[in-house]
Amino acid sequence: MKKTSQLFLLSVCLIYACGPQEKSQDQSVQETFEPNPQEMGEQPVGKLAIGDKAPYFNLPNVDGQYVSIDDFKDADVLVINFTCNHCPTAQAYEERFINLVDEYKTKGVAFVAISPNSPIGILPEELGYTDLNDDYHSMQIRHEDLNYNFPYLYDGDTHEYSLAYGPVATPHVFVFDKDRKLTYSGRLDTSEKPGTANAEDLRHAIDMTLAGEALDVEKAITPAFGCSTKWAWKNEFTIKTNEEWKRKPVTVEKLSTSGLEDLLKNETDELLLVNFWATWCGPCIVEYPEFIEIQRMYGARDFQFVSISMDNPEQEDKVLKFLQSKYSAIPNFLMDTDDKYAVIEVVKNEWDGSLPLTLLIEPGGNVVYKVPGTIKPLEMRRAIVDHPMIGRYY
Repeated sequence: MKKTSQLFLLSVCLIYACGPQEKSQDQSVQETFEPNPQEMGEQPVGKLAIGDKAPYFNLPNVDGQYVSIDDFKDADVLVINFTCNHCPTAQAYEERFINLVDEYKTKGVAFVAISPNSPIGILPEELGYTDLNDDYHSMQIRHEDLNYNFPYLYDGDTHEYSLAYGPVATPHVFVFDKDRKLTYSGRLDTSEKPGTANAEDLRHAIDMTLAGEALDVEKAITPAFGCSTKWAWKNEFTIKTNEEWKRKPVTVEKLSTSGLEDLLKNETDELLLVNFWATWCGPCIVEYPEFIEIQRMYGARDFQFVSISMDNPEQEDKVLKFLQSKYSAIPNFLMDTDDKYAVIEVVKNEWDGSLPLTLLIEPGGNVVYKVPGTIKPLEMRRAIVDHPMIGRYY
């Protein structure tokens, strides 16, 4: 009996001793990856020439696992696509790239995408064609939403490896042969609009590389049209624009029920987002900054955000103070009546009177999206950008 107990204890010890040792140090890091975008001074950006060796990389995938260039050593051709979430050109080519991966995955070709952009260098005003920023969490969402069939790696902290490749825009593709020497750099094809081309330039480069043939000089390096790479040091404009927004005047205007009725008819050529809120409504004041972010994102498109306070008319100073603290430089209104039910009657849309309430209204007054209660920011952004009046492409 004593011997059996000793054996049992020895087995338990071995199990617990071996368990943690099965994980390498790299695996531990992979599981705990946390993005940390850094401010940094200007760095030299590489420019690869045909025949140059592919620079090494080892970057976190959207699943937290690190992926290095060595993971593709068995592939005859390696295609690296420097892309991102926010760029309309990058989004226009997503489906083509996904289809390309499906077509070539059994032909000895490996594909990987890398986002080189620093999230700290991107303004809300640059996100007018998207629902997502270029931060790591947003990359995870995009990967899942579009069911990417390739690794999507993040290099937005310090551009550690992207600097060696020197992508000038998103998307910018690089093709390497079996020896990992560059055979092609540039665009996927010459027609951005979805459905008008099929990645002909990239296909040609892959086929020629698989055949061991060199591309013609004029076809080996092509321009890469798209949004410029967002290097972390190019943030002077970001800082300036944020400060300019904070200095914009914030005002509030009294609104009658008849004025509200006219506003909700939306006799404009813009998509109108209206939020009913109050300073005493906790959820209202917590979510309010999201609306300002949304206005900054889509305000240059056919879009306008309007806020309507349901505070009592005599609380104008309190309302204005709150709006100023949130830099609400948009049309702000305060209902001029204490009769909340009169307001509810004008708004209709099955409103039960609870706050907040948010309506997305087409020209002509048709409510296409309604949120009683707090919004889910991502869903709200998608309702806007995927509306036919807005869209994700030029």
